[in-house]
Amino acid sequence: MRRAAAMMAVAAVALATLAAAPSTTLSFRDVTAQAGIHFVHDNGAFGKKYLPETIGSGVVFFDADGDGWPDLFFVDAMNWPGHPAAKGTSVLYHNNHDGTFSDVTRRAGLAAALYGIGAAAADYDNDGAVDLYVTALGANRLYRNVGQGRFEDVTAHAGVGDTGFSTSALWFDYDNDGKLDLYVANYVQWTPENDLYCTLDGKAKSYCTPESYKGASGTLYHNRGNGTFEDVTRKAGLYDPASKALGVAMIDYDGDGWMDLFIANDTQPNRLYRNKGNGTFEDVAVTAGVAFDEGGVARSGMGVDAADYDDSGRPSLVIGNFSNQMMSLYTNEGNGLFVDEAPASSLGRASLLTLTFGCFFFDADLDGRLDIFAANGHVADDINHVQRNVTYAEAPQLFRNTGQRHFEDISARLGDAFRQTFVARGAAYADYDRDGDLDLAISVNGGPARLLRNDGGNANHWLRVRTVGTVSNRDGIGARITITTAAGARRWAIVKTGSSYASQSELPVTFGLGADTSVNAIDVRWPGGKTDHAGPTAAGQEVTFEEGRGVVAPARGGSAPR
Repeated sequence: MRRAAAMMAVAAVALATLAAAPSTTLSFRDVTAQAGIHFVHDNGAFGKKYLPETIGSGVVFFDADGDGWPDLFFVDAMNWPGHPAAKGTSVLYHNNHDGTFSDVTRRAGLAAALYGIGAAAADYDNDGAVDLYVTALGANRLYRNVGQGRFEDVTAHAGVGDTGFSTSALWFDYDNDGKLDLYVANYVQWTPENDLYCTLDGKAKSYCTPESYKGASGTLYHNRGNGTFEDVTRKAGLYDPASKALGVAMIDYDGDGWMDLFIANDTQPNRLYRNKGNGTFEDVAVTAGVAFDEGGVARSGMGVDAADYDDSGRPSLVIGNFSNQMMSLYTNEGNGLFVDEAPASSLGRASLLTLTFGCFFFDADLDGRLDIFAANGHVADDINHVQRNVTYAEAPQLFRNTGQRHFEDISARLGDAFRQTFVARGAAYADYDRDGDLDLAISVNGGPARLLRNDGGNANHWLRVRTVGTVSNRDGIGARITITTAAGARRWAIVKTGSSYASQSELPVTFGLGADTSVNAIDVRWPGGKTDHAGPTAAGQEVTFEEGRGVVAPARGGSAPR
C-alpha cells in the first residue's frame, strides 16, 4: 500500500510539472529544397508490379564524420536487369552546420549500386567511428568507417552479407560482452523468377501480399571482436522460417538488464523474444499479448518502436499496421502482459484507414511526454479503385500525448508539411540544426524524400545526453538514461538503434523538460550494470557521459547550444 501511494504521489508530481509547461505553437516546415536534399528514391518499377518495388526504403540520421552533427543517409534501390541503368545510388548527406547538407556519397565510398531497403548505424568495432550496415534484396553490405566519414566495404571479411530479402536491422549487445551484435530482419522468399500474378480487381496485375510467398527467418550475427561475425540464429533460438519481418526494435520489456527483441511481422504473428541471459531467446509474444490483435488475428505489422510513453517505468510498443487494421499501442502492464490501448483511443480511430510504415515515439513539443509519429502510404497504387476511402498517397500524422495514456491527432494544426500526401516508408528524427527540438526525415517510395524542420518545439526546455562506453560498447547502445526533474519525477530512455521502418534515428537521447530549467540528477546505467551519476544540470545543453567517469567534455564535435 505504501509503495502504491508513493507511486501515485510521484505520478501526481509529474502531471503537475507537465501542466506547468509553457504552451507552444508547434509546426513543421518542409525545408527539403533549401537544405540541399535532392534525393529521389528509385524503386525500379516498370509495370511488372514486382513485390520489392512497393517496400520502399529507409533513412538514417548518424554522425558519419564524428563532428557532433547528425548527417543523413537515404537508402536507394535500382532498376531491374534488362532495363535502363539505375538513376543513382543511396546518398550520404553531410551536415554543413548551417541548416544545409552536401552530397558526399562518392567521397565517402558509399556509391555502390544495390537494391537497398534499410540501414542501421553503430560503432561495431569500438574504434570511435560510426559504421553503417545496409540491407537489400540480395547481399547486404557492411561499411566500416575508417575515419573522417570515409567507408570501406568489409562485408565479405565480416561475414554478414545476408543474401535474402532483408528489411530492417539493428545493432545491440545481446550478451553484454561490450561488443555490438547485429540482427537482420528478412521478409519473404521472392525472386523475379518466382513472381506471382496477383490482382485487386480480377483483371490488371497488382502487387501481391506476402501471404503469396514463403517466409524467411531473420539472422542474428554475434560479434567475435576481431572484425568478424558468427551466424548464431539457430543456436540463439531465433530461427523462424515463417517470419515475414518488416520492423524490429530492441526492448528490455521485463527490466532485467538483458536486451530483448521485438519483431513486427506482416500477416504472421509478431514475435517478442525474451533474452534469457545465457545467449538464447524464447518467444513470449502470445502469452504477452502482442502476437495478434484483439480477435486473435495476425495483422500486417510494418514499423515498430519501444519506449516508456506513460511514465510507468516500463517500455511499451507502437506498431504501424495495414489500412483497416489501425496502429497498435501495446502498453506494458508490468506483469509480463501488454494491453493494446489503440482500439479504444483516438490513435486507433485516426489510424484506421491509413497504412503506417515508419513510426516512433518522440517528444515533438518537449513537454516531457512522448508523442507518436506515423509515416503513411499504401502499398497498392490502385487501391482507390477498390476501396474508395483508402488512398495510395497519404499524409503523415502526429499524435500528441496528453497524459494518462491518451493521445490527440494534431496533424491538421502542424502546417502544410502535414497536409501533403505522399507514399511514405522510412522515417527518423534528429536535432539536425541543433536548436533543441527534434526534426523529421521521411523517405518516399519512388519519390522525393522530405526533411521537416520542427519550428516551435523548443519553446519548452530540453536536455540531451550522449553516451560513450568504455567497458560497454563505444556508443553506449543499451544504456538506460534516467533524469530526475526539479519536481522529483523520473523519466528514462535507452540509447538504441533500429526502430521505425528500415530506418534509424540519432543516438543521443533528448528529454523534454517543459517549464523546468534544470534537472536534479542524471543517472546512466550501462549495459554491464554499472551506473554513473551527475547532479543538478542546467537545461538547454547536451552532456556527454563516459562510462566510469560520468560527465566529460564532448569527445566528438562539441554540443554547445545555439
